[in-house]
Amino acid sequence: MTKTILEKPIINARIAGVLYLLMMPLGIFGILYVPSQLIDLENLTQTASSILANQTLFRLSILSALIVQLLQIFVVLALYRLLKPVNKNQALLMVLFILVAVPIAMLNELNHLAVLQLLNGVEYAAVFSSDQIHAGMAFFFELHKTGIFIAQLFWGLWLLPMGYLVYKSNYIPKFIGVLLMIGCFGYLFDSFTFFLFPEFGITL
Repeated sequence: MTKTILEKPIINARIAGVLYLLMMPLGIFGILYVPSQLIDLENLTQTASSILANQTLFRLSILSALIVQLLQIFVVLALYRLLKPVNKNQALLMVLFILVAVPIAMLNELNHLAVLQLLNGVEYAAVFSSDQIHAGMAFFFELHKTGIFIAQLFWGLWLLPMGYLVYKSNYIPKFIGVLLMIGCFGYLFDSFTFFLFPEFGITL
């Protein structure tokens, strides 16, 4: 009995850790690497050509971003099981914030799918000029960026109860909890700055 009780938090911690490690390369690939290679808002003609020439890569980046969000659900559930004994209400709050963030982030990928639809749609080429299509692309890319900052509000908020639970637990180093709570305010600062003072371009 004692052995089972001791092993259970270790198992949940390992599940959360493995899933977190899976999220990292997928997130870097889908959210950072591919957009940096294909998207240049200063040169929309080149961006259109790059996406059309690398559609599979662009679609893989969308799929990667979606998988990251699915993994996030399982990560937070594993963390809930791990941290629930510390404070159940705070653990539930942590889960709630992620369950709000996930659909926002997943639906936000519709903006990248809309870019593909716009570039591949023969009917659009017959109605709109290339400049108009490029302007539409820029519009969806900007919407995607805005959607990230909306989701980021909740990516930040979930770190506060998580950090608190880690700090109060006796089986995770307290400094990790402190760093998580600091990370929460960094995310929130970035989002509020983006919405209130977009011209500043400040990112923590």
